[in-house]
Amino acid sequence: MKKVSAALLIGVMVLSIFVAGCIGGGTTTSSSSTSQTSSQTTSSKTASITWVSTQLAPPEERAFVLNTLLPPFEKDTGIKVNYVPLSYTDLSTRLAGEEQSGKVTIDLIGDLHGGMDYYASKGWLMDLNSMPKLTGRTFIPAFMKYATINGKLVYIPWMSATYVMVVNKEAFKYLPQGLTENDVIQGTDKWTYDALLAWAKNLKEKTGKPLLGFPAGPNGLFVRFLHGYLYPSFTGYEAKEFNSPQAIQMWDYLKNLWQYVNPASTTWDSMSDPLLTGQVWIAWDHTARIKNAIETKPDQFVVVPVPRGPKGRGFIVVLAGLAIPKNAPNPEAAWKLIDYLTKPSTQVEVLKNVGFFPTVTEASSAVPNGPLKILAEGVNKQESTKDALVVMIPNLGSKGGEFKDVYKEAFRRIVLQGEDPQKVLSELGPKLAQLFKDAGIPEP
Repeated sequence: MKKVSAALLIGVMVLSIFVAGCIGGGTTTSSSSTSQTSSQTTSSKTASITWVSTQLAPPEERAFVLNTLLPPFEKDTGIKVNYVPLSYTDLSTRLAGEEQSGKVTIDLIGDLHGGMDYYASKGWLMDLNSMPKLTGRTFIPAFMKYATINGKLVYIPWMSATYVMVVNKEAFKYLPQGLTENDVIQGTDKWTYDALLAWAKNLKEKTGKPLLGFPAGPNGLFVRFLHGYLYPSFTGYEAKEFNSPQAIQMWDYLKNLWQYVNPASTTWDSMSDPLLTGQVWIAWDHTARIKNAIETKPDQFVVVPVPRGPKGRGFIVVLAGLAIPKNAPNPEAAWKLIDYLTKPSTQVEVLKNVGFFPTVTEASSAVPNGPLKILAEGVNKQESTKDALVVMIPNLGSKGGEFKDVYKEAFRRIVLQGEDPQKVLSELGPKLAQLFKDAGIPEP
C-alpha cells in the first residue's frame, strides 16, 4: 500500500495519457513495427499462436477481440490467433503445468500485474529486454517500472483501468446537509463514506426507492470494492488488518449502508444497465463496465471519485500486461502481436470499444471528445485526490480465487445473513493469512 500524492498520481495515471506533453520525457521501450520485423523474426511457416488471457473475457469483450481487434492483425501478418480467455486460477494452473512439464503451448499471456508478478517469481516468463525495440510509442514510465521485476522486463504494459462511482445528476438534488455537488465531483475531504450513507438514506426516504447499487452478482466485481476500497479506506490495508477493530467498524458501516442499497444488487454483474434504467442513481463499478451508460446518456451521468474513509481514499489501480512464457513455441510471432496491441491506434480502439485506458502517451491525440472524456476526467479526479491510497490486486497466483472467496464469505455472512462481524472475521482471518504465507508474500 502506498500513499500517493496528487502530483505523482497525475504523472502516473490515466489522464497523463490524454493530456499532451504531460509525460513528454518518458522512455520509449519497444518493438519495431510489424512490417519491419515480419521477414526478420518470424518464419513464414508460423501459422498460428495461442493467446491466453484473463482480460477481455466477458462475452461482449470477447466478441470485440474476435470480430474487431484481431482480424486486421491476422490479415496483415498471416498469423492466426487462437484467443483463449481463462480465469486467473485456470491460467495459473495451466501455465504451471506446462512450464513444469516442459511442453509449453501458450505463446502469449494477457493478465494483471499481480499475476505477472507471481509468474515472474516462479521463473516462468521471458525477459523481454532481449526482444526487438518497439518504436512509435512511449509507455508511461511508472507502468514500465511495475513491468520490470528484479531487473527483467517481464511484461509489456497493455491496458489500465480502475473502479469509480457514477452519479445520475438527478441524485444531486438529494444531497445531505454539508455536502455539495462540487465536493463529490472533486473528491474533497467532505466526500466521505459517512456522507455516502447520509446521501443514500436521503434518496431512499425522499424517493421511496433504494437508489445506490453495486455489482454484487455471481460474476460482478463487488469483491474488489471490499478488499480494495473499503478495507484500505477504513484500516489502511487490504488484508493485514482483516480482523481488527477498524475492520469491525467497516463491516458495521456496510451493514448500515446496505439497507439503502437496491436489493437487486446481488443479481447484477455490471452497473451499466441499472444506471440506464434508473434502478440506481449512484453506482460503483469497473470503468469498462459502466462505459455503455456514459456513452448512451453522456448528459445524464458524471463520473466521480470514490469516498474517503478514516485512513484515506482507497482504490485499485488495474494494470494489465502482455508476457511471453519461457519456452513458448512461437515467441517472435507473439512479439508481433504485442507490437500490434500496443500501437497507439490499436489502444484507442480498445478504449473506444471496451473502456480500458491506453498505456502509451501517443494515444492522447486520438482520444475522441465526448463520453470517453467524461469517463477520463472522473478517473483523473480520483487518481489526483490528495488522500489517495493506491492498491494493487495481490499476486496470489492459483490462490487468487480463494482470496476473493474469503471476502465474499465475510460479506455474505455479516451483511446478508446478519452474523456477528467479530465471530466471522476471527474464523476467516487465519485462512486469509495462510494464503499469503503459502505464497511467501507479506499481507498487503
